[in-house]
Parts: sequence; C-alpha cells; structure tokens
Amino acid sequence: MKYVKAQDVLPEEILKIIQKYVDGKYLYVPRKNENHKAWGENSGIRSSLKIRNAEIYKKYVEGTTINELTQEYYLSEKSIRRIISQEKRLTHNHYRIIY
Repeated sequence: MKYVKAQDVLPEEILKIIQKYVDGKYLYVPRKNENHKAWGENSGIRSSLKIRNAEIYKKYVEGTTINELTQEYYLSEKSIRRIISQEKRLTHNHYRIIY
C-alpha cells in the first residue's frame, strides 16, 4: 500500500481536526464498502485458485487418487478433500440451476 501525505490530500481544517486525535501517528483510512474488493481480486490469485480447484476436481472425477493430487499440487489430503467437496457442491448447484 502506498502512503499519501494527509496535507497533500485533505483540506487544512480537516487535517487540524484529525491531528487532535492522531497527532503524528499513522492512520489507515478504509475503503468505502462499495469500493471494497474481495481477497485476491487485485493480484489475480482468486481466479488462479478457482481454475486450479476446478482442475483438481476434474482430475479426481477422471480417476486421479487423492494421494496423487496431494503430491501433484503440494497440498494436504485435508485441503484436497475440501476442494473436491466445494467443487462438487458448485457443480451440483450449477446443474440444478440449468435444468
């Protein structure tokens, strides 16, 4: 995250009010709810994991064992099982909506 100097972006009267509460300290100003992005949206990791998880489920359905998947993706058995379960639910709900 890039820091911005308050005196460069805030009117002087607002800056003086803020200084009453946090004089010389760092202050984080959160995004407005409508501008908030979910985890991984900026970096693209969210979409990468979505693709990876769909791939894991496809391989599982085609017969790849959980043990083979743990070795291929460097994930624990618990993680692979969780991914398979989530993808199964997503796939099941997707077909339910279509038909």
